[in-house]
Amino acid sequence: MSKIVVVGASGLVGRTIVSILEERHFPVEELKLLASSRSAGTSLSFRGQELTIEPVCESFFQGYDL
Repeated sequence: MSKIVVVGASGLVGRTIVSILEERHFPVEELKLLASSRSAGTSLSFRGQELTIEPVCESFFQGYDL
């Protein structure tokens, strides 16, 4: 299982990555969604859960695999 951070999650590429992770049943232990402060607070659905997009911060990358 992997801990994954998607930067730019509110954009087309970020949403596509999240969608592919779900479609291919990629083994995700934890998924963190990051984007600009403009998009922070919005959410995306992943495996039946609504995940809130957070603003990009360097400390969010610690402890993640991808």
